Order: sequence, then C-alpha cells, then structure tokens
Amino acid sequence: MTGRIREQLQKPWILVLTIGLGTMLNPLNSSMISVALTRLQFEFELSFADASWLISIFYLASAAGQPVMGKLSDMFGPKRLFMTGLVLVAGACLLAPFSPNFVFLLGCRALQAIGSSTLFPSGMSMVRTSITQKQGQALAALSIFANVSAAFGPSIGGFLVGAWDWPSIFFVNFPFIILSFVMALFILPNTGKMEFDMKRIDFGGISLFIVSIVGLILFLLSLEQTVNIWALIVFVSAGIAFYFYENRHQAPFIHFPTLRQNPTVTWIYLQFMTINLVYYCYFFGFPTYLQQAAGYNEGKTGLIMLALAGFSVIISPLAGALIDRFGSKVPMVIGAVLLLIGTGLLLTFDQASPLLWLMVIMAVLGMSNGFNNISAQTALFENVSREETGSASGLFQTSRYLGAILSGSLLGITFNQFVDTKHLHLVAIICFIFCLIIVGLCP
Repeated sequence: MTGRIREQLQKPWILVLTIGLGTMLNPLNSSMISVALTRLQFEFELSFADASWLISIFYLASAAGQPVMGKLSDMFGPKRLFMTGLVLVAGACLLAPFSPNFVFLLGCRALQAIGSSTLFPSGMSMVRTSITQKQGQALAALSIFANVSAAFGPSIGGFLVGAWDWPSIFFVNFPFIILSFVMALFILPNTGKMEFDMKRIDFGGISLFIVSIVGLILFLLSLEQTVNIWALIVFVSAGIAFYFYENRHQAPFIHFPTLRQNPTVTWIYLQFMTINLVYYCYFFGFPTYLQQAAGYNEGKTGLIMLALAGFSVIISPLAGALIDRFGSKVPMVIGAVLLLIGTGLLLTFDQASPLLWLMVIMAVLGMSNGFNNISAQTALFENVSREETGSASGLFQTSRYLGAILSGSLLGITFNQFVDTKHLHLVAIICFIFCLIIVGLCP
C-alpha cells in the first residue's frame, strides 16, 4: 500500500500541481494590490504617488530577485529553495496586515516579492529535470497557473477587500502556501548540493540596477511638483556605472554584448517593456478610477475588472493558433493595433458614458494583452538559440517588470492630485503615444 501511494505521488501532474500552487503566488500578489490601493491610501494617509510604491517595490524586488534565486536554486537545490521561498512569503503575509506604518508595509511587499521570486526558477528547474515526457504540456500548465492568477487577481482582491478589508489580500495566501509546502515536502525531488559560489551572483550589478531604477522612479514622481535633479543624477550615474560594470563581470545580471550582437532581440525587449507600461497603466489605473471617480466599491470594481482579465485569457488560445499557422508577426501586429484602438476608444469615454462602454473598451485592451504576451515570447524564442533560452527568458521577465514599474510612476504623476475622467484621459493620451511606438516596433 505504501509503495502504491508513493507511486501515485510521483505522477507528473501532482508535481506540476505542487509547483503551480507556489508559482502562482508572485503574479497573484502583484495584481491583487490594484483594487486595494485606494483603501491603503486612506489607511496610511497617502497620496497616489506614495501608494504607487507598493506596485514599484514589488516589481523591482522581483526583477532583482529572480535571476539571483535561479542561481541559488542551482547551488542549494531547487526543492530547498522552493520551500524557503514559501516560508518567506508566509512571513511577509503574516507581518503585512499588522504594519505599524507604510515603510514597514513596503518592506513586507519587498520580502513577499523576493520569496515568491524563488518559486518560479526553482519550479522550472524541477520540471525540466523530473518530467521527461510531455514536458511542454507541463510548462504550459504552469503558465496557466501564472497567467490566470495574474489576470483574476484584481477580481479576487476586490471581493476580499470588499468583504474583509485590505489585510485579507495577504491572509488569502496561506491556504496556497500551506498546501504547496506540505505537498512539496513529500513530492518534490530532493536534488542539488549545498555549494555557494559568490562569483556566480552579480550582487554589484544588481545593486547598481536597483539604485538606478529607484533614482528614475523618484525623478519621475517629482515631475508634477519640484523636479528632483539629484534623483536624475543618481539614475544616470548609476546607469552608466551599471553598464560598464556589467561589461566586465563574468556572470552579469544583463549581458550587454549579447544585446548588441542581436538587435532584433533588443527591440523585442523594448517593445515588450512598452507594451507592459501601457497595459499596467490600465491594469492598476482602472480600479483606482472606478473606486475614487466612479464611486464603485471594491467588490463591484473587481467584477468590472473581469472584462479586462477575462478577455485576455479567452483570446490566448486564438493567439496561439495564429502563431502556429503564421508565426509571431501576425498576432503581434494584431495585439499592437488592438492596444492602440483600445487606448483611442478610451478618449471617447466620459462621465456621461454608460459603464458598458467602458467594459467594451476594457475588453479590447484585454484582447490586446492576450495577443501581445504570447506573440512577444514566441518572437523572442524565434530569434535566440536553445542555449540562450534561459538568459533570454530572464531578460524578458525583466522587461515586463520594468514596464510595470514605469506604469506605476506614470500613474503616480497623473493620479497624484486628482482621480477623475480628465486625468484618465491624460493617461490615455500618454499611452496613445507609446502605442504608436509599439506599432512602429512591430517586425
């Protein structure tokens, strides 16, 4: 009987389920916060620019944490790191609801991001080594965990905040954490040695990257009032130092020579970063507008956001079918044009417009996201070798994070004093310019 149970536990779908329950925590927690921002502004007496740091700090910690955790997974073993990540997320989610001030809450968000950043690279490592047959289906299943949790995060967050206030978006993690941890203890393969090689981790480069991006965020958030010249100086000087440091490091965070040798891939990264800048302006901006300008509560806001999230998920199979038939170019152009059209339509929305019209606009924007995500990733893999897949995927995620960080800063500037239709239009006008760039970057 014991042998039969052990055999059942070793089935690939149970391994994928165990890993999926963990890897969904990062996208879920990155998106649930969107509906809670208004409540947190009131709780900690914040401007929207201050509250936008809850977005930026999570993506910044994720961008810095994922490459480090990937290498730590190789050194200490993916199972150890996976379970350690779950413990870190649990600690952050336990402390966050009792935050005495906003700075403490930011620290919890950063810890939550770092902990959840261990789960994806270590999970991918175990899938690639433990599942030899139908590995593509296993990776696709994990992608579904991540995409669905990110897409429906605002709706889940809206229900939780409306029913039990903002601490509930942290407590809701515990069923997933506990179940994944218990399953991981018995199911995940125990591989890897306890060997730490400091030279394999680019701490210096990552530190310069963080300093540079923080300088950029501070500079952007200061544009509405007194321009922070020192922040601009920090951004530029740390960015230059980062570039030269990375060119000399044996295992750099970002390998600039590779980007110079393959300009097509560089343009894909830039396009994907810009796509996410625009999309996340709506992903985080709409919940704030719906609550503070339109007067909807958190629960109804979460339901309305299904128009954006749902169509993103629904359209993904069609995007995949088009890629199989035509390659990445056709769906990439469709996604870029839909993003441009949706942004243009947003300028037609005003206070007299029915909610249904806004939901139609959100549906168009959601469909664009379904096309853009899959086509950009496919375009990337069409232009890199198999040996470069790992590092290219890491930079692809970094591009996503940078776009999300910049969207938080843009919203912090435009929504800082007033959240109304006029300022929503201002966001749309700025995003329309970026949409034109996105269309221009299509191959």
